[in-house]
Amino acid sequence: MTRFIHDQFAKDYLEEFLKPYGEVRAGLRVRSEQREIDVFFEPNSPPPVETLGLLGRLAQTPCIFEPFRNPATADEISDCIIKSLELRRSYKRKAARKKSEDTSSQTLKLWILTPTASNTILSQFRAIPEENWLPGFYFLPPHFQGAIIVIHQLPRTSETLWLRVLGREKVQEQAIAELEKLEENSPLRSLTLELLYSLQISLKKKPDLNKDEKELIMRLAALYKQERALAVQEGMDKGIQQGVVQERRNHIENIMRARFGALDPELEGIIDPLLVLPSNELTPLLLELSRSELLSRFQEQQN
Repeated sequence: MTRFIHDQFAKDYLEEFLKPYGEVRAGLRVRSEQREIDVFFEPNSPPPVETLGLLGRLAQTPCIFEPFRNPATADEISDCIIKSLELRRSYKRKAARKKSEDTSSQTLKLWILTPTASNTILSQFRAIPEENWLPGFYFLPPHFQGAIIVIHQLPRTSETLWLRVLGREKVQEQAIAELEKLEENSPLRSLTLELLYSLQISLKKKPDLNKDEKELIMRLAALYKQERALAVQEGMDKGIQQGVVQERRNHIENIMRARFGALDPELEGIIDPLLVLPSNELTPLLLELSRSELLSRFQEQQN
């Protein structure tokens, strides 16, 4: 149950981040023993690296994401590789039927996301670092076209933030803290918080929470409370501001009606420029200027 909740969060998270840039299929089945690929992504256009950081760099070509909440075992990594090879075979068969060049299987990448990985596991798969890639990347032999990504080894930079959110314990906690500090109008910030709150709700229904999950729930609960308080305050501020504006509008309309009778379109048309006047100027003008003087003065300001 625990793994399913976190796995579903990771799938939803990757899908939401990548779907603006191409086709995302979660739970894609391949023929071998009805295995399911966690997340398959095929870009319509390359995702912007400046926005998605390292995640965007990984998604420049068709790719498979296999995220793990707990450290991936040798059997699980082997299963990921098999699924990748099966999908490549399906690409080749499709190209053969259409008598076209097979480019998809040549560019398909496999990205295995694991919180940690022992040296023993990495050596079993001959996974090694490569130049021009960050710490935490261990590339499989070339034929497999992919890498084991150890999230807990990724440097703490804005480039890696969107992958570190999928980590656990202190790594995920640090990523959430960095997320809080982003601009409040950041679309990815809002999207991630929404997905994390959904994760929190799912975890709270689970009867046998472990320490890591309890701490995550408490962390997200505090963040949610803070965000809600901010949203309420913004709503109140907006409501107060709208109330003040409406009060000034009513004040202007009442004086105009008292002096000129029913409001016609011309008088209604100069209310907006009158609203911006300081109170000590507004009332005297409304009381002293004639209808024609008001229209002449404030219709010119609109033009």
